[in-house]
Amino acid sequence: MAIIHYEPWGLLNQLQKELERSKETQGNEGSASTAEWAPAVDIKEEADKFVLYADIPGVKTEDIEVNMEAGVLTLKGEKQTEAKTEKESYKRVERTSGSFYRRFSLPDSANSDAISAKCKYGVLEITIPKREAVKPKRIDVVLEE
Repeated sequence: MAIIHYEPWGLLNQLQKELERSKETQGNEGSASTAEWAPAVDIKEEADKFVLYADIPGVKTEDIEVNMEAGVLTLKGEKQTEAKTEKESYKRVERTSGSFYRRFSLPDSANSDAISAKCKYGVLEITIPKREAVKPKRIDVVLEE
């Protein structure tokens, strides 16, 4: 008797991917609708910064793009597919490959001019410093005579 891996949501996930692919239009490259997978992300807030961690194992640093525009941080990239031949007799393929795309709205306190990113052991770490708190300025009222 063969052991079969039961995936109750597998068919639904496959249908969702097919629907997303059918919505693709030319000139819409690098959007959420064309992404084949989305990396898992953790976001941590510290007193002076936000730190975002994204799991992107197997993605080369030259294939990662991090952009900041109009208060939105965008991560996109691609994990290259390994060439698999029929001779290798794969019984199961679960590792994701293809393009990914994630967008995050940043709060007004984020300093977009000082964002930095680094990747180590398949984890992308993006550091977003906070702006200095703007102190209210007192305006003196002068008595006019």
